[in-house]
Amino acid sequence: MPSEMNRPYNFSAGPAAMPEEVLAQAADEMLNWPDASGKRCGMGVMEMSHRGKEFLSIYTQAEADLRELLAVPANYKILFMQGGGLAENALVPLNLSALKEDASGKGLADFVVTGSWSEKSHAEAAKYCRTGLAATGKADGFVSIPDASSWQLSAGASYVHICSNETINGVEYHTLPDLKALGSDAELVIDFSSHVASRSVDWSRVGLAFGGAQKNLGPAGLTLVVVREDLLGHALDICPSAFNYQTVAKNDSMYNTPPTYSIYMAGLTFQWLKRQGGIAALEAANLAKADLLYQAIDGSGLYFNKVQQDCRSRMNVPFFLRDESLNDAFLAGAREAGLLQLKGHKSVGGMRASIYNAMPLAGVQALTAYMHEFERSHG
Repeated sequence: MPSEMNRPYNFSAGPAAMPEEVLAQAADEMLNWPDASGKRCGMGVMEMSHRGKEFLSIYTQAEADLRELLAVPANYKILFMQGGGLAENALVPLNLSALKEDASGKGLADFVVTGSWSEKSHAEAAKYCRTGLAATGKADGFVSIPDASSWQLSAGASYVHICSNETINGVEYHTLPDLKALGSDAELVIDFSSHVASRSVDWSRVGLAFGGAQKNLGPAGLTLVVVREDLLGHALDICPSAFNYQTVAKNDSMYNTPPTYSIYMAGLTFQWLKRQGGIAALEAANLAKADLLYQAIDGSGLYFNKVQQDCRSRMNVPFFLRDESLNDAFLAGAREAGLLQLKGHKSVGGMRASIYNAMPLAGVQALTAYMHEFERSHG
């Protein structure tokens, strides 16, 4: 069977598979957490006060490990929040749209819509500020990223929002846009939920990045926000205190009770990621997995991928069977082979393999071997 612990390979887009070592460690520590010296404290992490020394040590280590992993500069704050990426679609305009305001007192934000998630971000922000549609890939079915030179950026925009990896549509920015080179002084905001920690981030181009942890960093419940310090303190008056980035930063993410267990699990994942060799090693491994899967798709007469090659996602690989009557048989056979959660999102259909950091190369090898065998038997 697929893994060293005899578990199937889980290709879920999120909540997604987690490293087995992390799950095993959490299981061992569930009832009685040990500190760095190995001394057991008599309680599990879910039972700890978020202000007690035990949890504070977990939080401090997690924050430090993540800053090291992502090479986050010292002038950026790391916030551990709740609500997921959908909540951040509201919280970003509540916190940043007033960086610049017009005579009416309303700020403006631009959006580049490249798939389902950036489309949701654009719609949500319109509740709190003026919005501009700088570019969209909707006309071609979200299979490409409009060239940055064609973007219609608004004068006076506070920020430009992109989803740097579209989980549903499988579109990824391989290089972040340089807004200054495009003649804009707006801040770049990125939703990097589904490829955070899979590749490096050029922080010189980013004002704020956010992402739910449940794809590449840990379990559901934790939302990561990385924001440059000078962008704090501009929240709209209607912004709830618990979601004001400045308030959260001043209180070290403890203005309200944080998602303690999710932070703990993410912290274990950060340590696992460091043991894999850090971001450079992870990026190389992710490239190898993605190349193997795309080669299997492109070299097939049965499977195909719609996304242009220059913006294909390394993390979320949608593909389709040319004969859709075989979809159910493909999924049933995959389950029997220990390959789970391959059904595509309901809005696009087909199949989708999410191959996050926790997915080993062996899992992709097992998937491609099954794909080849299924095509041979159904050709």
